[in-house]
Amino acid sequence: MNQAGLADIADRVERGERLSHDDGVRLFASRDIHEIGRLANLVRERLHGNAAYYNINRHINYSNYCVLRCKFCSFYRPYSAKTDATPSTMAAPMREGVHLSLLGDQPDEYELSVDQIAAQSKEAADGGATEVHIVGGLHPKLPFGYYLDMCRAIRAAAPRIHIKAFTAIEIIHFTRIARPRLSIREVLEQLRDAGLGSLPGGGAEIFDDRVHDEAYRNKVGEAGWFDVHDTAHELGIPSNATMLYGHIERPGERVTHMVKLREHQDDSLRERKAAFNCFIPLSFIPDDSELAALPGPTGLDDLKTLAISRLMLDNVPHIKAFWIMQSPKLSQVALDWGVDDIDGTVVQYDITKREGGGGSRHQELSAEKLHALIRETGRVPIERDTLYRRVERAGREWSVLST
Repeated sequence: MNQAGLADIADRVERGERLSHDDGVRLFASRDIHEIGRLANLVRERLHGNAAYYNINRHINYSNYCVLRCKFCSFYRPYSAKTDATPSTMAAPMREGVHLSLLGDQPDEYELSVDQIAAQSKEAADGGATEVHIVGGLHPKLPFGYYLDMCRAIRAAAPRIHIKAFTAIEIIHFTRIARPRLSIREVLEQLRDAGLGSLPGGGAEIFDDRVHDEAYRNKVGEAGWFDVHDTAHELGIPSNATMLYGHIERPGERVTHMVKLREHQDDSLRERKAAFNCFIPLSFIPDDSELAALPGPTGLDDLKTLAISRLMLDNVPHIKAFWIMQSPKLSQVALDWGVDDIDGTVVQYDITKREGGGGSRHQELSAEKLHALIRETGRVPIERDTLYRRVERAGREWSVLST
């Protein structure tokens, strides 16, 4: 398809009109990546001018034990019977610390104590971080009180830091393990009161029954995911949204995923106290997963998906290229393909590693490196907090600029 084949779509984008599902499918079918990029950049600059956002944050993955067996996941570890018999400090109130790399049959199975998480959060705050981003596997033994204690301990250790934590499937897991059982609303209210500030948006994968049944059958599907985020928005808790692409889904299913998010965002903006801050397309990394035979998305597919996300999601203010998944170099290029945010310093990240399972948990870009990546594109680096408020910084000291 040549540029002329996109002329009607270009006209609608230039007039600020909403694109249809069919438009999104046509964009994915087009080989005119430059026109797609031009249109996405037009929208990006209409919304954000020359600004490119980043934040100083710290990711914490509290455990890789998980009861699910998602085919695309290389992060989870089963919680075996031998693990149950292994002495640990997991007993309530989970305060003394569980050692990394010492539990179970595999050398990289772990769970962190509340004190370890609080210590990492304080270290991040002392280094100037404005956010901790916390997710983990669905641990079969940890009680709901562990997660409440986690938020309270972080708030005590690092009072200013924003706690962005727990995917929708984790929230639903908490409703099931709480005693007595709790509703989604009750879980979110208790976490909010303990210090939770926002939800990260992971676990959406692809909103399609075929993909769900084949790749992550045991995981809560779109209805559960939206129940959590709709309830969070009703309570005034903002969130992000994600899409995991480049595995067994088809381009049309990616577009459907975006349209469903767009429709729910319309509802949140109209009826609820909060909404989606950001959309993060996540590039599937097949290494060490059950889908390792798949090639994963190419760089061209990454750019096209990021750009089309910007064009389709006209009511979500920010599109993020998560450099851990798309790589720093491609994330840098994506700043001209609809992206206005490349995430942050990260520091530790264990869910995916672009170099395969042998990769280190330590995955970090300094603020200086993020600045350089952004400036090389001709964009202006803007430090933000979790809610996209501009941050003014003097070394480790920071404040949020009034709007």
